[in-house]
Amino acid sequence: MLLEIVKYGHPALRQKGARLEKITPEIKKLIADMLETMYANKGVGLAAQQVGRPLQLTVLDVRGATDRPSTIEVDGKEGDLAALMPLALINPEVKPLGEPVAGPEGCLSFPEIYGEIKRSPQAEVRALNPAGQEITFKCGGLLSRAIQHELDHLNGILFIDRMTRSEKEELKSQLDDLQAATKAALKAKK
Repeated sequence: MLLEIVKYGHPALRQKGARLEKITPEIKKLIADMLETMYANKGVGLAAQQVGRPLQLTVLDVRGATDRPSTIEVDGKEGDLAALMPLALINPEVKPLGEPVAGPEGCLSFPEIYGEIKRSPQAEVRALNPAGQEITFKCGGLLSRAIQHELDHLNGILFIDRMTRSEKEELKSQLDDLQAATKAALKAKK
């Protein structure tokens, strides 16, 4: 089922996600719905906050981004990225590795708004998968950037919070318009 992606200005985007203590059938359905929603919107990642659910849950799939390669290592060996996608990460812990570098980012909660965001080129990840098993891996490239972006969402941090002041100033009117439209839509729903 396609879910509504909440836009900048929605309070769920600023909420820190609650840890999931049990992986229920409802959570598995939410994961499937989040993946369907992410694919329909041509994204590479989607956090539960972006569908109005403040949980420690994100889904990712970078296979379609051939212009921005990704790497993944499992148990110290190069992993088959295609075979491991899509990923659903529950209660993820992420350790960024290396000096942050700037790279282009967008966000499904900020349509048509992009920025250069500094992120570490690699990351170590520990999380539960939908079967409740612990998974650990090291990733690089777009997957590392996307995971760090989604982890920020799980903690109520938005990619605009990582922009330079001047970049955010350049986008101010677009951000103000998006936030105002979101708040007006929320008010109309009440």
